[in-house]
Parts: sequence; C-alpha cells; structure tokens
Amino acid sequence: MLTMDIQPGKNALSKAIAALPQNDEPACIRLAPGVYEEKTVLSRANTTLEGAGAERTKITWHDAATELLPDGMNRGTFRTSTLLVDAPRVTLRGLTVENSAAPREKVGQCIALYVDGDLFLCEDCTLSSYQDTLFTAPLPPKEMQKNGFIGPKQFAPRTPQRQTYRRCRIEGDVDFIFGGAAAWFEDCDIVAVDGREDRSAPWCAYCTAASTPEGQTFGYVFKHCRFTSEDFGPDSVYLGRPWREFAKTVLIDCELGEHIRAVGWHDWNKPVFPQTGYYGEFGSRGPGAEGERASYAHAMTADEAATVTYEAFMASMA
Repeated sequence: MLTMDIQPGKNALSKAIAALPQNDEPACIRLAPGVYEEKTVLSRANTTLEGAGAERTKITWHDAATELLPDGMNRGTFRTSTLLVDAPRVTLRGLTVENSAAPREKVGQCIALYVDGDLFLCEDCTLSSYQDTLFTAPLPPKEMQKNGFIGPKQFAPRTPQRQTYRRCRIEGDVDFIFGGAAAWFEDCDIVAVDGREDRSAPWCAYCTAASTPEGQTFGYVFKHCRFTSEDFGPDSVYLGRPWREFAKTVLIDCELGEHIRAVGWHDWNKPVFPQTGYYGEFGSRGPGAEGERASYAHAMTADEAATVTYEAFMASMA
C-alpha cells in the first residue's frame, strides 16, 4: 500500500489527495495530530485517511446552508460539507470531521461528512455538527423544492451503496444522520447536542432521517449503540423521522437515554409511511426504551432480529 504522512498546514490534506496517483492502487494518508482547517473532497477509490485518534486529529470547516453566495443564492445543504467522500472503498479511521458553523437557528444545515461511495468504512471517528451532521448518499430521486439538492451530486446517478460505521461518535440535533444509503452503525455513540444559541424555548430533536430507496432491503441499522444526550431533557428527542416515505431504521440491542421520547418515532406528517416504511426495535434498554411507541413502530421478535446480520447487510447489494 502506498503511504503518505502529512502535517497540518494550509490545504495540507487536499494537496496530499491531489498528489496520489490516479489509479486503483490502495493508498493511505496518515494525518499527524493537529487541526486541518480546510474543505476537502476525496474522489479517489481505495483510499484511507488515518488520524492519530479522534481527540488528536481534526478536519474542520464552517460552511452553512443559509450563507448567501455571490450569485444571490443560499449555499444550501449539500454544498456545506467539510469532507465529501465521492468514491467507493474509502476508509476513515481515528479522526474527527467537524462542521463548526453555529448557532443552528441562524446557520441552518451544516454537513460535516458527506459520503457517496459503496463499501465505505468509518472506524473510531467523531462526526460533529448540529443539523445534518452526516449525509449518507444517495440523494432521493426527486427534490421537494426547486434547487433543494443543489450541490456536487445534484445530477449524479442515485447509486445504491453500503456504508459501515464502527465505534464512532456522531453528534447533532436535527436529522443529524440522514440519507438513502444502507448504513450499518455498530458500537457507536449517537449523541444529541443542542446547537441553538437560545435554549430557553422547548425543543425536540431527531437522530435520523432516512430516505431509503423503494425496494432496498436495508436502510439504517444501529446495533449495540448508545443513544445519549449532553443537552436535552427527558422525552425531547425522537429516534427518527422519514425524509422519504420508504425510510427504514432498525435498532438492535441499543441503550437509550431518558432524552428519547416515549413515542420513539415521528412520521413527519406522511400518512402513507406506516404502509411504505419500517421502524423497528429489538432489545432496546434504558429509560428511553420505556413507554408506548408510535403505533406504526415494530416491536421485533427474536427471530426477526436474528435476520439482521452484517453478513446479510453486506450481501444485500452484492
């Protein structure tokens, strides 16, 4: 494997990516401890970005959806990402990806990590922002409003893909894990953090907003994950809501803090969702697992949960 070591500096990561040979040879860029303040695109397959640990190596930028650009348009959600991964077989390991724009009520959506590539792997990382922290492509087939998808992949094919996240911390407040990928989260901390400047008003948050394509076997799977909060009080955060009507999200043996609402899930006022989508849980525990879930949520049986394996997940698009 080709290996390159870099130190923090102006556009150091972007320059290192550009210097890699444009072929399919596996390559690893090792990021020394420090802060890499840059907006970055990784469009080379078979590439690993490896930091010195999420507490020691950070990639950060600050683009926000509400920012007015010279052409008179707002930047919009999908042009805000700090790091855009636009290639298959990419790995991130031992680093933080952050979008530092704040406060949320003023800056709107702020993607930290945008992933559009099959067989993506993210291990021992922290993904940090507020609204729309992690986007797991592809985009839905159609936008709900004009220019809603404006950005680097607006007209790209909606390619099915598998993404894996292990031992990661993913934090935000509104829809902070969203998109259409089949995404597997294992042993992760899903942390609700309040990104508002004014915290005096009542508030609720949403951990996920899947847009699973019609007919796709898996959407989001959370296995042995911990849903925690540093800011939100009891019964104030939903596990998820459907960005599109075929959304699928499943929790297997997860620990839920008291911030999770007793109803668990929100249908985003989509009357067809109970028939078209799927929200399920098995083995949830902790204060957030108590109470009566939404009528359309599935209390999975042991036999049903046993079919949700990583092997089945990976084979679903093989």
